[in-house]
Amino acid sequence: MNQLIGYARVSTEDQDLRLQIDELQTAGCKHIYQDKISGSKENRKGLEECLNKLEPGDTLVVWRLDRLGRSMSHLVSLITNLKKNRIGFKSLRDGAIDTTTASGELIFNIFASLAQFERGLIRERTNAGLKAARARGLKGGRKAIPKDHPKVKMANMMHQDKSMSIDQICDTLQISRATFYRYLALNDR
Repeated sequence: MNQLIGYARVSTEDQDLRLQIDELQTAGCKHIYQDKISGSKENRKGLEECLNKLEPGDTLVVWRLDRLGRSMSHLVSLITNLKKNRIGFKSLRDGAIDTTTASGELIFNIFASLAQFERGLIRERTNAGLKAARARGLKGGRKAIPKDHPKVKMANMMHQDKSMSIDQICDTLQISRATFYRYLALNDR
């Protein structure tokens, strides 16, 4: 249908969407979906409705990139999915980011490469930190819980009693099923 569909977001109820909406309307957006929620939240009703409305040939328009994605990798993932579905993307305030043009697609691909580079750097730093910690004699992970810990003893006693279900035991001790089974395994060692 080749529609321009807008998405606007502010982080709190106190903030105003008017500036974004005005610019999206000026850009030609007939439908504008909105959220008043932190960008770090995964479930954003307005964004979900917007993405479901988009059809091949349409273009998603945002005021700025930070209104859409939680992180660079999240943005790249979103825009890559749009591209797979033959949906364009345009940011009004971020220069040449318009995947409906050759130069805009180039800019997006550079961003995608930077996001991949960033993920690689994070992985390298994490591995280097773990290696350095091991060299100093430190072990990663949670400290082992002893089998004489009160919660371990209580979990085993409640399980042997057979008067409560596993879910009831977990609720009572405020532990997950996985933790419950880990406690039981301590007695088997």
